[in-house]
Amino acid sequence: MQVYQYPERKEWPALLKRPVIEAGDLKASVTGLLLKVKEGGDAAVRELNARFDGISTPALEVEQHHIEAAGDQLPGPLKSAIRQAAANIRSFHAPQAAGELAVETMPGVRCWRRSVGIESVGLYIPGGTAPLFSTVLMLGIPATIAGCREIILCTPPGKDGNIHPAILFAATVAGINKIYRAGGVQAIGAMAFGTETVPAVRKIFGPGNQYVTCAKQLVQQQGVAIDMPAGPSEVAVYADASAVPAYVAADLLSQAEHGPDSQVVLVLSDETLLAPVQAEITRQLSTLGRQAFASAALENSKIFIVKNTAEAMDLLNAYAPEHLILSCRDSAAAGAMVVNAGSVFLGNYSPESAGDYATGTNHTLPTNGYATTYSGVSVDSFVKKITYQQLTREGLQQIGPAVMEMAAAEGLGAHRNAVALRLSPQPVTAAIES
Repeated sequence: MQVYQYPERKEWPALLKRPVIEAGDLKASVTGLLLKVKEGGDAAVRELNARFDGISTPALEVEQHHIEAAGDQLPGPLKSAIRQAAANIRSFHAPQAAGELAVETMPGVRCWRRSVGIESVGLYIPGGTAPLFSTVLMLGIPATIAGCREIILCTPPGKDGNIHPAILFAATVAGINKIYRAGGVQAIGAMAFGTETVPAVRKIFGPGNQYVTCAKQLVQQQGVAIDMPAGPSEVAVYADASAVPAYVAADLLSQAEHGPDSQVVLVLSDETLLAPVQAEITRQLSTLGRQAFASAALENSKIFIVKNTAEAMDLLNAYAPEHLILSCRDSAAAGAMVVNAGSVFLGNYSPESAGDYATGTNHTLPTNGYATTYSGVSVDSFVKKITYQQLTREGLQQIGPAVMEMAAAEGLGAHRNAVALRLSPQPVTAAIES
């Protein structure tokens, strides 16, 4: 990790830049693949599955008997863990679906909002180097709570053409039973445009590599909504003298092992922590099964030494991390200073991995600095908010003069007339309030 001691604020923007991916060739390649899926349907998806993942998928949809049998292939403790995580995720997300309260803005004028689940949503679950069954829970459970009528899931199968049983079991726990064998750009294209087998959806969710991210951004330009812009996963840790070096190192490595394009950032307000944290990183790294991934990620990662907590929080807000761990005294006070972050972990006993799996909060979060303007996935991500208003005659009498005055000033006579007719002493027809 690169170390920067007391950098000046004017240097922060350059130092905090994420690794840049050359987008020109990527966009052209992904555009061509999406067009192939749009025109070729199932056959194109199967061809691209074979080309990029080396798998044969004669049947894209996973048969129900495979889904139902998945639990039998998993050890009991893992199934219990998945159920526990699902229960916590439901507990955290269920209150987000609470109905909106009606507001009487003035006597006789009542306004409210109603949440309506998006009719069809598609969830993309990466396969790659690890089966991310936890993401099935993080996306599927809020979707079911929101009341989405159709929820489908696309994920790349293994070399044997089968999907990992933990993904299938998590889907069952989350209430999803439409699952398709498709990965990468072809999965995004199938959900965006529809094929003979895969239905088109209105909004696509889920993480992925640079090709998946690019595909999501391109289909968004064609009218299909997506959850958020995304990039490689990342974590930032702030540690003061109260932090435990072994814990800090473990948190950094838990993010670095995602992949070589992940980034970790450490901010220290106590320079004496630097050596013990570096020593712990070296020691723990040697024990990891995904050592190569973590090592590559650490090469692009940084350590900043700053003067105090206030400066640390300013730097971290400028970085806007996906995950932010505050291993410091009075972490709640430091947490109150956060304005840009996807998810915040307070104190020495709140590792990011707890939120990744089982605290109940959602781990699908804005990356690449988008935490400045985006929130993580929630029930709100799966609903539309429709506004309503209902006026009584007395309410219209109260608000009508203001409406007519404003409409006339804008030169919109029909707008004014729609109110004036209703308030006329001799109405055109008798009206019954409903």
